[in-house]
Amino acid sequence: MIAPHAASLVEDKIRLVQSEGKALYLVGPIRLPVNLDGETVEFQWYCWLKADLVPRDTAQIIELLSSSRLAEHQQSSVLVYGDFAEAPEAYIRMHSICHTGDIFGSKRCDCGFQLRQSMRMIKAKGAGALFYLADHEGRGIGLFSKALAYLLQEQGYDTVEANLELGFGDDDRSYADAVNVLSALRDKPVTLITNNPKKLEALHKAGLTVDGRVPLWGDISSYNENYLRTKIGRSGHLDEAHVLQ
Repeated sequence: MIAPHAASLVEDKIRLVQSEGKALYLVGPIRLPVNLDGETVEFQWYCWLKADLVPRDTAQIIELLSSSRLAEHQQSSVLVYGDFAEAPEAYIRMHSICHTGDIFGSKRCDCGFQLRQSMRMIKAKGAGALFYLADHEGRGIGLFSKALAYLLQEQGYDTVEANLELGFGDDDRSYADAVNVLSALRDKPVTLITNNPKKLEALHKAGLTVDGRVPLWGDISSYNENYLRTKIGRSGHLDEAHVLQ
């Protein structure tokens, strides 16, 4: 059962738009500071969802989200560099899709930086693969649900609390498919680019040989500092270099 508090905080940001006999739920506006050519420009972000069911009550809409599995309607891919199959050493990055960070350059997170920096690191290494996991949006809750989570974060929730308030787990991502693809592409050891020990654990549990892990921190600002501290304090991300003093 979804707590009514979440619905009350976002109900004035969801509107119903009719489109070709179906419903479009439009959520927003959401404040989104974007790194545009080195300048921070604040945009307003909206997200929409087409649906067959037309509940008009905000609590009912939220109630349906966790059972709709919105994130499963996207496809993942992998970007391979160099002789990935045979190179004695290779970097890999399991990158969770972030529509706002990867595409728009949002500074609410560090995902866009991590995407581009991991590609630079893989190229410098000479061999590697970047797995772009499209069913991982919002840690597995889907883009529309992530938009609602952003609204809750603007009311003081951290990223973990917002996901829980919407009826999800704190992290609903699975790496099973990516691990299977990795096994098909390479049977030699890999080094994982990540701050998240859960990703390393997923590879170990699958029986893959992992040489180690390299951290990936950067693009820290006032916009994402609380987000990054929550990753460390609540989600267990590793910060051995103490970049967030």
